[in-house]
Amino acid sequence: MTERPDALLLAITDWDPTPWLDRFRRLLPDRAIVTGEDSFDPASIRYAAAWKHRPGSLAGLPNLEAIFSLGAGVDHLVGDPGLPSAPILRVVDRDLTERMSEYVVLHCLMHLRKGWTYAQRQARGIWEDDDDQPAAREVRVGIMGLGVLGGDAACKLKVMGFDVAGWSRSRRRLDGIATYAGEAELDAFLSRTDILVVLLPLTPETRGVLNAGLFGRLARDGRLGGPILINAGRGGLQVEADILAALREGTLKAATLDVFETEPLPASSLLWSHPAVQVTPHNAAMSDPDAIASAIAGQIRRHEAGEAFVNAVDPGRGY
Repeated sequence: MTERPDALLLAITDWDPTPWLDRFRRLLPDRAIVTGEDSFDPASIRYAAAWKHRPGSLAGLPNLEAIFSLGAGVDHLVGDPGLPSAPILRVVDRDLTERMSEYVVLHCLMHLRKGWTYAQRQARGIWEDDDDQPAAREVRVGIMGLGVLGGDAACKLKVMGFDVAGWSRSRRRLDGIATYAGEAELDAFLSRTDILVVLLPLTPETRGVLNAGLFGRLARDGRLGGPILINAGRGGLQVEADILAALREGTLKAATLDVFETEPLPASSLLWSHPAVQVTPHNAAMSDPDAIASAIAGQIRRHEAGEAFVNAVDPGRGY
């Protein structure tokens, strides 16, 4: 049993907790750092840092003051009906943001310059050029989700010359970029979009939003020969059967997917072998564990010095 006050609980599944224990013990040497496998007094836990914790495992901590997500998403937390009422704090890390923007810009450029087409031709030894090579300014990219990640990606795509717009549930402003908000403006946003980049959080309202109905509302008059989907948000946003059907029917021309309904992507999935689909293994924006742990330790220190927490999640919205 630990009797140290102000302890931090690591509630982690899917990852080895040992490196996280080492990081937090180094950064917060004045307090106990425990895992759910340890024996500890529930009243000693003041903070929890979680990633895909077991539902209900954070209940019964009477002195809990904050729950930190160890990754970019918080759907693993807000989806727990037994979660305590303590503030949920998400990761906002410059390194993660920049990595996501690199991924988005890379794949927009790959579709613009037909990089995947040429890779397939190289594999078959085919020397063949395409006459139709639009400039970035002729291609309309729509960013769905204008939080920190979406806003940064939108600005960097604009620098590359793309015609960029963004959509979010509530109104956001970005200098020099057209923004749309809410259901009332979603059709206008989709109808001017050639490449749809999705960086939405996963909430009850957004689950399954990437479906046949949405794909059919994308622009049909673009320079790329059909709409293209890039999803680097959450796998629960997409209906994979609808993506495959849209590709088969020509409603979508291509898709780049970093996230999936089931992860790892099952070997039986048709997405693996589809010639118009690029699969990446949920690594669009790999978090830097040292940076995340340092940011959480900084939040704790500032909170205990009387400052307010930052990057709090609205439980009602789920982000």
